[in-house]
Amino acid sequence: MGKVSELSMLVDELKKCGEVLIGISEGLADMFSGTAEEKLPAKKSAPKKKPVEEPKPEPQPKEEKPLTLEDVRAVCADKSRKGFTAEVKAILTKHGADKLSEVDPAKYKALLAEVEVLGNAG
Repeated sequence: MGKVSELSMLVDELKKCGEVLIGISEGLADMFSGTAEEKLPAKKSAPKKKPVEEPKPEPQPKEEKPLTLEDVRAVCADKSRKGFTAEVKAILTKHGADKLSEVDPAKYKALLAEVEVLGNAG
C-alpha cells in the first residue's frame, strides 16, 4: 500500500471519528440544556409502614409513548459509532434536515425505522 493511499485512509477515519464526536457532543449538550433535570429520578424516602395492598386495576391497552429527540439520537449515535455515519446523514437529509434536531418530531418513527436496520444482515 502506498503512502498516499494509507494517508487517505487515515484522513477518512479521522473524519468519521470527528463526526462521531460531534454527535456525542450534541447529545450531551441536549442532555444538559435543562431537560436533564426532568429526567433525574426523584429521591424516595423509605416507607415507614407497609402499605395496605389495594386491588390492582384491570390492565388497560398500552398507549404507545411518543418518541423523543433523545430516543432517536441514541439510536443514531450508536449506528454512527458502528460506522454508519454517512448512512445516518443520508437518512436525515432524506427527511429534510441537516441535523437530527431539525427533523419534524412527526417523522421520528419513520426515521428511526430506517436507521435501526442499518447494518442488519437480511
